Amino acid sequence: MIYLDNSATTKPYKEALDAYRIAAEDYFANPSSLHRKGGEAEKLLRQARASIADLLHVKPGEIVFTSGGTESNNLAIKGTALQYMKRGKHLITSQIEHASTMESFQQLEKMGFDVTYLPVDENGLVSLSDLENALTPQTTLVSIMHVNNEIGAIQPMKKIGHLINDKSQAVYHIDDVQGIGKVPLDINDVQADLISYSAHKFHGLKGNGILIKKPGLILFPLLSGGGQEDAFRSGTENVPGIVAMAKALRLYLEKAASGRKILEEWNEKVLAELYRIDGVSCNSSIKGAPHIINFSVPGIKPEVLIHTLEQKDIYVSTRSACSSKAAEASHVLTSAGFSKEIARTAIRISLSFDTTSEELDIFISELKEALSKLKHVMR
Repeated sequence: MIYLDNSATTKPYKEALDAYRIAAEDYFANPSSLHRKGGEAEKLLRQARASIADLLHVKPGEIVFTSGGTESNNLAIKGTALQYMKRGKHLITSQIEHASTMESFQQLEKMGFDVTYLPVDENGLVSLSDLENALTPQTTLVSIMHVNNEIGAIQPMKKIGHLINDKSQAVYHIDDVQGIGKVPLDINDVQADLISYSAHKFHGLKGNGILIKKPGLILFPLLSGGGQEDAFRSGTENVPGIVAMAKALRLYLEKAASGRKILEEWNEKVLAELYRIDGVSCNSSIKGAPHIINFSVPGIKPEVLIHTLEQKDIYVSTRSACSSKAAEASHVLTSAGFSKEIARTAIRISLSFDTTSEELDIFISELKEALSKLKHVMR
């Protein structure tokens, strides 16, 4: 199998699965229970929180455990907007955000909030001057993703953070789900108030996520109940999943420095090969994230190409897995100025630190063969 859909999800590390199994078998009690077994589960939860905090260079009290990137984004965006709505109801994001962000803002618009969707250039980048012009005294939140999940555009998070803090009192949220480990981000240097992560993007298990929340920031809770996670996210903690997430994050970040260099080589290699294939249009910026490559083959339906490659045990995707079953053109590509035909026929391959040069050679070879057959059938 050649798996090139790592931005949709990564294969869990065996060590993370083992950690989950042990925690689920031996520490199954509710960490809120007062008896000894509950105390053992609570201790394990504290240890996992401390480990993750150390790996991300934050304090344990700055971590809110969630069910994944979607919930982290929803809690950051809606929780901020609802908490500070008396100060102002103006919010800012970009036109190329993940569906969990876009739909959160669309919901808030229906509730009477005013949202500015910043345009992007041909490389998928927002303009700092556009952001500065959009900021008002009523702006309470700016939410921008670090690495775009479809084309790999890397936003200037540090410059954005300094601008927000210099020119406004707005809360700054970063969706770093696609960037962690593969595109460095100094959490304490970007001046962000909130940062979202998802375990299954770094070889943990689905159903686990993190929202980094700076001290003093209050969020309107989306879930009410037992008051877990300092009452910002009620619900019995998924201790086995959190333990597995801590294990996966440690192993993943240990590979990050050397892995990024390899990804850069593979990115350059694949783009060079794609540019040589007649009829293929490359949509990713050369200066984008090394693990995400987006291209289109106008005239060929992406689902047909995906299933053709699947027959060779090669797995790629159209765009965000959350939107891949929708037939319309990618809003990311159209926002970046690409034609609807390019946006409708886009294919995304996304690499991991474990992707090999041999796998990519086979992918390119099978892609060429698949395109040759499909074009012949269409004549």
